[in-house]
Order: sequence, then structure tokens, then C-alpha cells
Amino acid sequence: MAKQHWKAGNMLYPLPAVMVSCQSENEKPNIITVAWAGTICTNPPMVSISVRPERYSYHMIKESGEFVINLTTKDLVFATDYCGVRSGKDVDKFKEMHLTPQPSQHISAPGIAESPVNIECKVREIKELGSHHMFIADVVGVSIDDAYMNEKGKFNLNDTGLVTYSHGEYFLLGEKLGSFGYSVKKK
Repeated sequence: MAKQHWKAGNMLYPLPAVMVSCQSENEKPNIITVAWAGTICTNPPMVSISVRPERYSYHMIKESGEFVINLTTKDLVFATDYCGVRSGKDVDKFKEMHLTPQPSQHISAPGIAESPVNIECKVREIKELGSHHMFIADVVGVSIDDAYMNEKGKFNLNDTGLVTYSHGEYFLLGEKLGSFGYSVKKK
């Protein structure tokens, strides 16, 4: 099997395409699209996002010490892209994309009401890594859309139409291939 060898680079795809909402004191709320995001610890619940220091949202997150990760869906993919290519210095992204700022339960930054999941975060540490700085944060609250709860009280996250980002393109999550542990489950 022939393969090409490229210079070192990030090829870990797909990634979640999330909209991160933030707000610093005396500023309007803003949204930045982030693909460099992930879970880093279960207990305590922690996540990370990586943001370029020159981005408008970077200083808002650094100064306020908080942000909300909003999961994106097929219905939000246009807004997701827009919020990644337009600067909050120039436009009000909530207004332009007809998104609703949703008050958070534990922090001042709003979530996005149209998102099925809003993850409220408080910054614990900032790692200055190079082109991006990583915000390591504690998850302090999660809001989920009642529309995706079934009659048994289970949240059907995979019915929301989640979107991923892979090598410059957005994709809808698709076919289920198995469940955790299915490879060793007794038949």
C-alpha cells in the first residue's frame, strides 16, 4: 500500500464544530466557531478550546474567565460557518444569524438558545502553545433541549443532527456502527 509522507500537521479529523459564546463586562455577547475543542477530564468535568490570540473573542474569554460551548446541528451549520469567518468587532453575530442569547445558570456569558446543548465553562488555566492558546476549563453547568428527551428520560443527543468539521468541510454525523463495548459483548 503506497502512502505519501507530509510534513507534520494536524490531521486528527473529524472534530466537533462548536459555537463558543462569550461576553466580557460592558460588551455585547459574541460567538466564535471553534473546531479545536474537546473533553479532557471526566471527574471533575473539564474541556478545552484553543483560540488564536488575535481573535476578537480571545480577550473576552481571557478577561471574563468564562465561555459557553454550544453544540451545532444541521440547522445551525450556516451560522456556525458565518461565526467562524466574521469578526465580532464588525458585526453582531447573534443579530445577523437570528440567534437568541440564552441566560446561563452559573456564569454571565450567554448560551445560544437554538443549540441542543449548552456547556457552561469557567477557565482554570490558559496554555500559550503557539498559534493557538488553549483554555482549560471546568464545566460548571449543562443545559439540554427538552425536545430531545424521550419518554423514559433519556437525552437523545444523536437525534439532534450534530455537525462535525473535517479538513475544511462540515459533515452531518450519520450511521451508527456500534455501541461502546460491543466488540467484547457476549452474544
